[in-house]
Amino acid sequence: AEALRRLASWACTGVESPMYPSATQRNNDIETGSTLPASELRALAHASSAALATDLDALDAAMWARPVVTAQGRTVPASEIVWMRTREVVVHAVDLAAGDGFGFGDVPSDLAKALLGEILARRVGRGETALLGPWLTGRATDAATLPPWI
Repeated sequence: AEALRRLASWACTGVESPMYPSATQRNNDIETGSTLPASELRALAHASSAALATDLDALDAAMWARPVVTAQGRTVPASEIVWMRTREVVVHAVDLAAGDGFGFGDVPSDLAKALLGEILARRVGRGETALLGPWLTGRATDAATLPPWI
C-alpha cells in the first residue's frame, strides 16, 4: 500500500513520485517486511491500507485521470491504482495462505476472470506464447517453466 500511496500522491500533486526509488529498494522493503513479527506486520498492513484509502478518497476527477508510472514502467491513469491494489491483495493473500485456506479457487468469478485476463494479455504481449500455449492446453504440466508475472 505504501508504494501505491506514492502514486496517489503523484496523482494528487502532479509531482512525480515513483512507487519505489529503485528495484533494489523494493526488494529491500520486501525483505525487511518478511522479518517482522506477525503482529507488527499486521499492524503495518492495516495502517498503510487505511492511509491509502484516505489518500484515494482525496482524489478528484482530474487527479484520477492524471498519468502515473507503475513499478513495471507502464504509464496508466491514477484510476488504475484501485485495480493494482485489488490485484496485489488477492495474489498475496493466496501467497500467504501457502496451500492452507484462501486460494485462487476462492476468488470471486468476475475478479478471477479479470485477473487471469490481464495475466494472459501481459504474457502474450511479452511474447511468452511459446511458454503459455503448452501449459494452457495441458501439454506442459510444470508451471515452474513460467516466470513470475508481477
